[in-house]
Amino acid sequence: MAKILALVSLVIVLGLVNWSIVKKEDQLAHGKIAYLELAPIDPRSLMQGDYMALNYQVARQVYDALPKSKEYKRWRQNIDASDGYAVVALDERNIATFKSIYHGQALAKNDILMRYRVRNGAVRFATNAYFFQEGTAGKYQTARYGQFRVADDGELLLVAMYDKDLKKLGGNEF
Repeated sequence: MAKILALVSLVIVLGLVNWSIVKKEDQLAHGKIAYLELAPIDPRSLMQGDYMALNYQVARQVYDALPKSKEYKRWRQNIDASDGYAVVALDERNIATFKSIYHGQALAKNDILMRYRVRNGAVRFATNAYFFQEGTAGKYQTARYGQFRVADDGELLLVAMYDKDLKKLGGNEF
């Protein structure tokens, strides 16, 4: 009986993992392309080993738009909000510009939703790091945009890094 239970559990776990992979592959193939402008971060930690620390202008704008509490909370900072969705407009080059926090309002033709998460007093989109092959950090020094695939539910997947002219950087992206 224990062997059957273990086998059934294994099949369920493998099925869920494969379903998640198929879902992400579909998002990579069919998700809406959006570019988020990188925001400056402490240059002493811009490149650490085999990854680049990331922050986005849109995340800073969402932070500014979120309600704040009057008292400083050591771990949560002063954001009085939880995870949610930002409304961003895409221009003709698919560069995202923050419009507002989503509260169920109708979206304009070029608007999409992007899911954000509030973690330790900071607003996060998808990932805060971009990993690359060891020894290739120089290829990413001119990075200005992160290219994302955005699913219909607002989930984001970071695909590649781009320079100011939207020229793809590096060589290990999808």
